[in-house]
Amino acid sequence: MDPSHPTRSLVEALCSDACAGRRPGTPGGLLARSLVVDALRAAGLDPTEQPAPGCGGANVVATIPGEIDRWVLVGAHYDHLGASGKVIYRGADDNAASVGILVDVARALTARRPDGRGVVFVAFDGEESPYYGTGAMGSQQFVRTPTIPLDRIDMMVAMELLGHPIGPDVLPDAVRGSVFALGAERSAGTSARVDALASAVDGITVRRCDAEVIPPLSDHLAFWQAGVPFMLLTGTRSSTYHTPWDTPDRLDWGRVGAVSRWLEGFVRDQCARPEARVRFLADGQDDRSTLDAMGALLRPLADGVDLARSALDRIDALQARCDAQGRLRDDERMTLQGLVAAIESALA
Repeated sequence: MDPSHPTRSLVEALCSDACAGRRPGTPGGLLARSLVVDALRAAGLDPTEQPAPGCGGANVVATIPGEIDRWVLVGAHYDHLGASGKVIYRGADDNAASVGILVDVARALTARRPDGRGVVFVAFDGEESPYYGTGAMGSQQFVRTPTIPLDRIDMMVAMELLGHPIGPDVLPDAVRGSVFALGAERSAGTSARVDALASAVDGITVRRCDAEVIPPLSDHLAFWQAGVPFMLLTGTRSSTYHTPWDTPDRLDWGRVGAVSRWLEGFVRDQCARPEARVRFLADGQDDRSTLDAMGALLRPLADGVDLARSALDRIDALQARCDAQGRLRDDERMTLQGLVAAIESALA
């Protein structure tokens, strides 16, 4: 991605000294919000601000009306941890890169509107501590007072941690280019549509995992709890996660561009779905998808990495324990969650 590309310029501005870590309710948080508003306006939209009084900030909301009154929502939080004294937590991967992707997708869909449903873009405030898990989150505020009726939203996509490849640069591209899609199993027909697009863009492969494989640490939780079809598009936590070293110079701009192109295609696909309404599946758990994703991630490493061989043996054993619907027992699911956490830590 060229240094002058508007997405890169936005991410770097959000990570600047002036934004000072984008903590809600601070001058830096207010400046970050104005940057997002200006970027969406430059993309051809008419954004508005939705107050989120619990965190002292506001969401930024913009829409592209569709041919029918049903919607796909694309969201990413723009806040971060702020500063501690002179140390700024810049949050390039968490989550400025995702905000850049959101605006890039908005620009593309404004230039050539999707068929069918409309699209809502929301840059959420108040996702980070101390607001996470409370009613003060911007996403919780949106669900309480939606600008689009929740029963008209057929898909909510949240983005997190999309700016870094998976693992160190010595790993194969098949590993480093992985992006994870959590929650597709919680709506009828979505898993097959994600799988069909998994390798649609060079440089990344989108791998499905069950939504419960990690704690619900992002803005999709509010929509999940409200029974809205959702998906979390994410990478893994790198060694710079929640440190002052999460800076724009460490991002992989080619990956950022590839994710943007993939998400544009996925949103177009979701907008054009033939169903009158996409059905939420509260019990749509799919542990097999997580096992498949972890197996695909580790097999390229099996010849030279003892951890990969050991983990693959455990994955194969758990695969054999899945029932006909691809589900594990609760205790087996906890084993899987621990395994995924260990893999993430090893690849950080």
